[in-house]
Amino acid sequence: MERPCLLHPCNKIGFEKRLVMCGITGFLGRVSTAEMRETATRMANAIAHRGPDDAGVWLDETAGLALAHRRLSILDLSPAGHQPMLSASGRYVIAFNGEIYNHLSLRGALENHAHASNASPTGGQGWRGHSDTETLLEAICAWGVDATLKQCVGMFAFALWDRQTQSLILARDRFGEKPLYYGKQGGVFLFGSELKALKVHPAFSAEIDRDALALYMRHGYIPAPHSIYQGIFKLPPGTWLRLNAGRKIAEPVNYWSASEAAQAGQQSLFVGNQTEAAEELERLLQQSVVGQMLADVPLGAFLSGGVDSSAVVALMQTQSSRPVKTFTIGFQDPGYNEAEYAHAVAKHLGTEHTELYVTAEQAMAVIPQLSHIYDEPFADSSQIPTWLVSSMAREQVTVSLSGDGGDELFGGYNRYFLGQKLSKIGRLPMPLRSLMSGALNSASPERWDATMGLVLPLLPSKLRFANPGDKLHKLSRVLRSENMESLYLGLVSLWDDPASVVLGSKEPVTVLTDRSQWPNLPDLVQGMMALDTISYLPDDILTKVDRAAMSVSLETRVPFLDHRVMEFAWRLPLSMKILNGQGKHVLRQVLYKYVPKELIERPKMGFGIPLDSWLRGPLRDWAESLLDETKLKREGFLNPAPIRQKWLEHLSGKRNWQHQLWVVLMFQSWLDLTMNESK
Repeated sequence: MERPCLLHPCNKIGFEKRLVMCGITGFLGRVSTAEMRETATRMANAIAHRGPDDAGVWLDETAGLALAHRRLSILDLSPAGHQPMLSASGRYVIAFNGEIYNHLSLRGALENHAHASNASPTGGQGWRGHSDTETLLEAICAWGVDATLKQCVGMFAFALWDRQTQSLILARDRFGEKPLYYGKQGGVFLFGSELKALKVHPAFSAEIDRDALALYMRHGYIPAPHSIYQGIFKLPPGTWLRLNAGRKIAEPVNYWSASEAAQAGQQSLFVGNQTEAAEELERLLQQSVVGQMLADVPLGAFLSGGVDSSAVVALMQTQSSRPVKTFTIGFQDPGYNEAEYAHAVAKHLGTEHTELYVTAEQAMAVIPQLSHIYDEPFADSSQIPTWLVSSMAREQVTVSLSGDGGDELFGGYNRYFLGQKLSKIGRLPMPLRSLMSGALNSASPERWDATMGLVLPLLPSKLRFANPGDKLHKLSRVLRSENMESLYLGLVSLWDDPASVVLGSKEPVTVLTDRSQWPNLPDLVQGMMALDTISYLPDDILTKVDRAAMSVSLETRVPFLDHRVMEFAWRLPLSMKILNGQGKHVLRQVLYKYVPKELIERPKMGFGIPLDSWLRGPLRDWAESLLDETKLKREGFLNPAPIRQKWLEHLSGKRNWQHQLWVVLMFQSWLDLTMNESK
């Protein structure tokens, strides 16, 4: 029998219409009704790109509560799905952003629950529509917030007003795929999907948090719960909080924890063999992919040709009777071009593949938009190709699946392999390690690249890697690490002492710097993988993808971040993930059923741009204007001396400080935009 096509909008086979690409915002604070509606509308309009087709505002004038919502209308979407949405009982009102992939099964459970208790989940009125938002509302009515969240499979952020208790509830999905900011400003509680919405409110005070800026200088992103503004926070993944009108903001409550899931998995290890593990992983990934392909809009996938995205696309193609639409960005620089590999995988799988080779000029033209897209300083330079591929995909599809999360769950980052080696090197005396570090640091990255370029082609593919000079210089830094904490921190840090760069700052303690918050796991590598899942994944990777895609009204979905996949991955011993210096071993066994090994086996490249040479060439004048010593002194946030030193060393070719400089440049660019907005 022919397999139904999940991608075709006319072939839903019982799949229900749903809301995608939404933005939520609002506030709690007494002002006149007219002012409430006007302000809430302007806040929603500030994030219209997250839902450009419709908007809604709901007010509780007595409490001073305003909920606002932006949505994209998808193919005859019923007015019953309009938001903010009121529950059948009238108790709750919700503004919801995201997808509940298992909402149909939740509806069934609600109906069974109601049947057993001789009641209707909708108060006898019947379901008004087919949206997952309505399902979520009625589940909360029946089971409460915490129990409902634990049963949801999806990506989401929502604001829920309880009219009975006069309390506001905010919640975010397990991994933080969808963003949610909140905080009190001038006695008003503000919340929203992006800072753009909060900044519209008259009470908003745009006072930069220098301590958060220090965290940014270390990581290139600002980790939750911090934001660039004082008094404004990110709701951590897997949490919800309640605010009662007129009372202090409660601390977020975990309904799920990646750290606890990792620990629980290692305490209940999978007992099967490698083949059985691969079969179970394939089943779970297939289940996740099928759930995330349910859509009545055009749907596709990002494809780099690497293990993660190729696995997602391969499993998508098995569920579709027509070619999946896949998208890749290519560069002329061979050190940063994966398009040829993606093309080969797409051809083998039979996808409808679109690739765009972009020039340096096209890529650099994105830079002026970045500060507006990301709202706060953000310095992962792969934000540029991510925006380009999102923009290209949006021309053909409304939803795109990605392979994000595979590195954290299955051991794909080079730092994990390095960590394995360094855990052994760590037994060597510090003087010897310092000597080794000095030797690695004696030549510039460019010189190492030239030298290694003669050697790498002679090595097995798993021992070849891109940009060896940068990686060897990174190794020279971590060789001087005295313990596990400093080792990991060295691997993930851009500026080692950010408080010396950010004037008047004190770097806050985070999960990465407080060993007592680390999950209790058997070894350093697994600890690194868990910490990356808690911090780097939501605060860098998912932030990068969400803002880039949503800025062009494209929804992205991440099959690896189904929590059932994650929980199984953590039940696997490390040897099933990293074997003989190569990561994702069990995931590769799944992929090789669909794609020949020779199309995948190559050094990990990453999704980057030749930023080092651009800064010395076409971006030099732009960078010089932002790094001008007089300008830095006048603004008063950054210490010019270490920045100018790195800039001059970079220009000379003596060192490659592209990442350290990019984090400064993105702050400076963001600061210019912010100051212009305030004029």
